[in-house]
Amino acid sequence: MHRVVIVTFDGVQSLDVAGPAEVFAGVNTYRSETEPESGVDPMPSYDVSIVSLDGGVVTTESAISFHTASFADVIGPIDSLVVAGGFSVWRHRENSRFVDALTELIGRSRRLVTVCSGAALVAATGALDGHRVTTHWARADRLAEAHPDIHVDADPIFIHSPATGPDRPDVWSSAGVTAGIDLSLAIVEQDHSTDIAQEVGRWLVMYLRRPGGQSQFASPTWIRQAPIGPIQQAQESVIDDPGADHRIAELARRVAMSERNFVRRFTDEVGLSPAKFVARIRVDAARHELERSDDTVSAIARRCGFGTSETLRRSLHRHLGVSPEAYRQRFSHQSIDQSHRKQTPA
Repeated sequence: MHRVVIVTFDGVQSLDVAGPAEVFAGVNTYRSETEPESGVDPMPSYDVSIVSLDGGVVTTESAISFHTASFADVIGPIDSLVVAGGFSVWRHRENSRFVDALTELIGRSRRLVTVCSGAALVAATGALDGHRVTTHWARADRLAEAHPDIHVDADPIFIHSPATGPDRPDVWSSAGVTAGIDLSLAIVEQDHSTDIAQEVGRWLVMYLRRPGGQSQFASPTWIRQAPIGPIQQAQESVIDDPGADHRIAELARRVAMSERNFVRRFTDEVGLSPAKFVARIRVDAARHELERSDDTVSAIARRCGFGTSETLRRSLHRHLGVSPEAYRQRFSHQSIDQSHRKQTPA
């Protein structure tokens, strides 16, 4: 039996805990229904326990509470240690007693799993140093700034980073909230088979492998506004009309600056080159159009400055990991309305 220990704390995100727990419970249910031997249910695949530093009832960000065992109740080796996230992680990582106890649990674990901002808790122990990890897209910058020895990649739904030494665990990390379910299904696939992971995913109405990265779910790009002056004027001209001619020469001419000085000032004041700024604004404009307009992809591409549908398709793949058609199917208002109409009462 595979031993799973899920670490919680007051203020934990409830779905970071319940999502993985439901996946592992789903494997046990699937095996009990499909692999009976002489009328006797097989041994469960996963033994899941939910723990907190001192045990007892743990409150969550929502109205849900968990009854937990204490860290001290966890005796012996751990197959998978799952550390959940939540808005309160930065407070708990300042608790040296919590961090020391978590470090001890990690030292007995074969596999270390972080869900969402749980990566920030584990980072405080040093266990993520040298690893490539992901976390919620809105928390990635803060984690990267606090821990330069960790390679934080904000786009993947989950990442598996192999152990960096013989006595250190494999590290699995997931993006925000529901991505903990994606990650857990990938763990089931590694532990058992693709077929079992697929069946559990179907029961949960989840993709086994969700297409694209988490950038497609992020809010439209936030970009630093330049101080009042020519660079801010150039920014506003791009935002007001993403489909216009925004080549560097044209932008520089528009604000009466030399190209060289314009590029240097723009990059210093905005934190992005003019070309990258224009690309991000156009991608956000295309997202808006795909969500709200019934126009063809070709029409949207022309209106947002991509020229052709193929250029838009390549740009969305580069930034979001999905095609325009897939993005529209997932996020357009029309698709949501249609999916609601297709549903029938239970």
